[in-house]
Amino acid sequence: GAAAAQEPLRSGGQELSLRVLLRQEPSLELGAAALPLRLEDDRGRLLLVLRPGETLRLQLQAGGLQAVGPAGVVALPLRPLWLLADDPAAGDGFLLAGQAYRGRLRLLSEGGLLQAINHIGVESYLPSVVGSEMPASWPLAALRAQAIAARTYALAQRRPAAAYDVKASVASQMYRGVVAETASTREAVASTRGLVLMHDDQLINAVFHSSSGGSTENSGELWSRQLPYLVSVPDTDEFSPVREWQVRFDPEKLRRAFSEIGGVQRIEVLQTSRSGRVRQARVLGPAGALLLSGSQLRSRLGLRSTLVRFQFENGTGNGPSLPVPGQSIAAAVAARSGSGSQQPLRDGPPPLPALVEAAADPAPAVLPAGGMALLAIGRGFGHGVGMSQWGAYGLAMRGESHEQILRHYYRGAQLRTYSLP
Repeated sequence: GAAAAQEPLRSGGQELSLRVLLRQEPSLELGAAALPLRLEDDRGRLLLVLRPGETLRLQLQAGGLQAVGPAGVVALPLRPLWLLADDPAAGDGFLLAGQAYRGRLRLLSEGGLLQAINHIGVESYLPSVVGSEMPASWPLAALRAQAIAARTYALAQRRPAAAYDVKASVASQMYRGVVAETASTREAVASTRGLVLMHDDQLINAVFHSSSGGSTENSGELWSRQLPYLVSVPDTDEFSPVREWQVRFDPEKLRRAFSEIGGVQRIEVLQTSRSGRVRQARVLGPAGALLLSGSQLRSRLGLRSTLVRFQFENGTGNGPSLPVPGQSIAAAVAARSGSGSQQPLRDGPPPLPALVEAAADPAPAVLPAGGMALLAIGRGFGHGVGMSQWGAYGLAMRGESHEQILRHYYRGAQLRTYSLP
C-alpha cells in the first residue's frame, strides 16, 4: 500500500533522477528566478553567473556558442554545459523561456540545435506532470491514478545511454514545470510516493489517453504487440466533451491534406479494430489513390481519434450532421493526440450516434462530381489504449479509488513500491 512507499526512489543515496527534454531550438533564453545560477562546462569550470532577475540568450555560432546577457556578448566553447544553483543547499531551479522549472539544466548541441534537458528527481517531476495532464480540481482518486501511471511510464522510459529519457510533450507525457503544480497534484504524488504498476516483475507500459469514446482498445490492434494488461475495457467517459465530435473539411482543405492525389473523391475503410477504430483505409482522388493506416489518416486530417466514420455533404454545409458539445466546452479541451489538460464538465454530452462498423458495412464515403465537403464523425480523443483520463474522472466521481481505477484500465497489473534492479 501507499504506507510502504514513503521513502523516495533512490540510487546510491540520491533520489532517482529523470532527464526531460524541454526544448530543442537554435537558441535558448535562460534565466534566474529567486536564486543565483552558475553556468559551468562539463569539467566544472565556471563560465558566468546569473543573478536573480537576469536572463541569458544562448545561440549557436560557427564553431562555438554565443551568450548574450548582462555582461554583453560572451563566446563559449561548444561543449556540454550545466546551469545549476550557485548554492545547492538553498535549492535548485531555473527559468527557460520565462517558465520556471525545478532541478538542473543540461545543455547539449545536437544536429545544429541546442537541447535543454532538465535533470530532476522523479518525485519532484511528477506534480507538474499530473497538473499538466489533468485539471487539478479533479477528484484526488483520479489524480492519484494519474500520478502512478505517469511515474510508471517515466521510469520505464529511462535510457542511460541516451541523452534524455522523456520529452516534455505528448510525445511522452506533458510537463510544464512549476506553473502546473498545485497543492492537490503535490498531494496526489506524495500520497502515492514510489508506487508503480508492474506485470511479471516488470514495469508496465502505462500509456494513457484523454477519452476512449466508450471503449478502450487492445494494444495489439494498433501496435505491434498485444500486452496482457492493455486490453479493451468499457469506459466511463460520459463526462468527456470529446466523447463524440464532428469535423467538416471543405474541398480545398482536402486538396491540401492529400495534395499528391489532388484531393478526395472516395474513402474506403478497409479494416477496423474490434472496437471500430480505423486500422486501414484507401483514399482515392482525381490523381490517384493512397493506402493509409488509421493513424496516418488521422494525422493527415488532424482527427482526434481513429474511431471515426465519414460522409460527404454539399458545400453549403447542408446534409446530415450530429449535435456536438458547445464551443465553450470544446475550447476547454487542448487539441492534442495523447492525454489531455481539460476542465471537468457539469453536464454530459448528447446521446452517442451509432457508428457504422466498416468491417460489417464497408460502404465507402463517395464524393460526387462537383466537389462536396467531407464530414468526419467520431468519438474519443487519443489512441484509445490504456487509461482513459476522462474515464478515470468518471470512475472517481462514482467513488472508485485510485487502485480500482488502475485495476480497471491495466488488467492484471499489480501496484508495488519501486526498487532499483
